[in-house]
Amino acid sequence: AISESVAAACQEAQLDLTATRFASACFGMSGGPEDKEAILAALIPADRLIVTHDAAVALFGATAAGQGIVTIAGTGSIAFGRNAAGQTARAGGWGYVFGDEGGGFDIVRQAVRAALRMEEGWGPPTSLRQALLDTTGQASANRVLHLFYTPDWPRSRASSLASLVDSAAAEGDPVALRILESAAQELALLAAAVRAQLWRPGEPVDVAYIGGVFASKRLLERYRMLVEFEAGNCCAAPLRGPAEGALLEALRSAGIQTGLL
Repeated sequence: AISESVAAACQEAQLDLTATRFASACFGMSGGPEDKEAILAALIPADRLIVTHDAAVALFGATAAGQGIVTIAGTGSIAFGRNAAGQTARAGGWGYVFGDEGGGFDIVRQAVRAALRMEEGWGPPTSLRQALLDTTGQASANRVLHLFYTPDWPRSRASSLASLVDSAAAEGDPVALRILESAAQELALLAAAVRAQLWRPGEPVDVAYIGGVFASKRLLERYRMLVEFEAGNCCAAPLRGPAEGALLEALRSAGIQTGLL
């Protein structure tokens, strides 16, 4: 897949891959870069080869200088940062068993738990239960729970139901509101943990956010408020996407100046 992608990019740029050597190349790999550098070195002829993880290239494109912090909240969650000295740090990204707080799957998990507690009589009433039943076509929250253990409902699909929580919160459901507020707080804590590792108190830091979870305006507003409560932080949407981030980092590594930098 990597060879095909690079070949397609070369074709679009009217380059002959078999006769091309790159000054620099950057790849952001899901699952970590440790076992991929040798493979990529054999596939891609480059004077400089940067192999990192997907959160890093997200940051490299998110801010003007490729420095600062990016919080990613899709199915899971992670925060990653890099300061002017090139030091990096991360927080979260532990996976759904041990972490991913504030991610889409965690939000849906909290919604299902709230529905189960309501159904069993040890939780407050919430419109989330009926919303989950209507969307999944199940007769009970307990059936929804077991549905999510099947191959038909992988975490990525289950995470898409986070929009139900946002809709319920918009209608004033207090349980849904608490779930979104808690998710925003967890994501802000990830960013704060990265900041504490790389910057002194009060230093200016650009903080960006990426991922479907931030489509919730309520969650995003609270996240931004919590992040910017710390002196020096400036929170904004990413300037560019991860693919552009990888390109920009390759250009920076090669010392190539363009209008993009």
